[in-house]
Amino acid sequence: MATTQHQRAPGGGQSPGRPVRVPFPVVDEVARHCAQDAEPSTVHIEIHLPGRVDEDRLRAAFAAALARHPRALMRERPRGPLARRYEWELTEGPDRDPVSFPPSAPGALDRARAGALDRAPALTVSPPLRLEVVREPDREGCVLVFTLHHTALDGPACMRLAATTAEIYGMCPTPPSPAPARPAAAPLPRQARTPVLARPAQVAPGSPGAAPVPGNAMLLAELPVPRRESGAPYTVNDQLMVATALTVADWNRAQGAPGTDRRPLRITMPVDDRTRGPEMPIGNGTRLVEVGFTAAELAPGTDVAALLRTTAERTRALKAQPRPQLGHGAGLLTAPLLPVAARAAVTRGLRVLAGPWTSTTLLSNIGRVPYPLDFGEAGRATAVWFSAPARMPRGLTFTTASTGGRLHLALRWSRTLLGDEDGVRLREMFTRHLASTSSETA
Repeated sequence: MATTQHQRAPGGGQSPGRPVRVPFPVVDEVARHCAQDAEPSTVHIEIHLPGRVDEDRLRAAFAAALARHPRALMRERPRGPLARRYEWELTEGPDRDPVSFPPSAPGALDRARAGALDRAPALTVSPPLRLEVVREPDREGCVLVFTLHHTALDGPACMRLAATTAEIYGMCPTPPSPAPARPAAAPLPRQARTPVLARPAQVAPGSPGAAPVPGNAMLLAELPVPRRESGAPYTVNDQLMVATALTVADWNRAQGAPGTDRRPLRITMPVDDRTRGPEMPIGNGTRLVEVGFTAAELAPGTDVAALLRTTAERTRALKAQPRPQLGHGAGLLTAPLLPVAARAAVTRGLRVLAGPWTSTTLLSNIGRVPYPLDFGEAGRATAVWFSAPARMPRGLTFTTASTGGRLHLALRWSRTLLGDEDGVRLREMFTRHLASTSSETA
């Protein structure tokens, strides 16, 4: 598995002697090959609390959480020019304090969000994440803003760290959540398939400005969770998938993108089979599958109810089928036959060549947050947003989570592809299409 834990001595300390080394798993290595300073590969998570946490107590709780999940305590080990592997070096503790409490000031949350998108934590410093506790004079409570380097960690892994921190801080252990149930493997129904070799549509450029700045921008929204009839064959994730596909198709038509009426859409969907309990493997543990839609299915006036049923068939089959995290080809790219510098050059070149066949967009849905995130007198989380990187050529991601019966949506896009007004239009389109999937309208 890509997220193998390592053994610790009693009390959380690493055994004396040589530091433990872990070769980069396939996902980590591919991400490391393709890292770019202009578009940092970060995962942003923010947890809103109704009260304010105590600084010393939170620092201690987070340090204890890292000790319980020592796979997060890692840094990239220096290597020679002919090294055939990247390696993580597991550390006994943080190289520096990952928790900060910026001064309470107007606009502090906006600045923390911008920093989460623009400044990736260093891979050479353990742990490759940071936590800012944001407070504003005119806002009650506080916001925990996590920034992860996606080469090392993904969103669900950080949520497990946050859950353990809450348990320690609030002194209230929570029952472990089971791993997601998956149906038995089954072939994809013929009527649910889309052409495998067809070049997918890409998100049409918007109005990023005359001199777009590299990097990502983001827009957050809180929406009602769409309703489903009792016994409906589709899930909320299927409703989100349909809303995403219809949104991108509408956007491309509005932009006059060529091929909108004939090219399929492909939406990358992370699937996470890990247990959510304290033993959850930490790292990059999701596998990526692609859900396809034909242009005819997304034409104006489409039968949304029928599309929901077809999408449910596709997603059930894709979740059930065993598959390497990044597909079979990634394993060949990361075989240690050549030095990592040579493999990196090959991987980056292939990424450029494969750009036109990259999926249209990404939808990452954590679903109902499986932890109470109870921070004692600071309260339980009232909202949780997270966002995945939106690097080109894909350039746009949709990420969702639900807390307290509300859906928290993050749209994140490359500033070389879209502008702020484009993000507002996409949010409005998504809101309308998500409402069309509700049992009251579908």
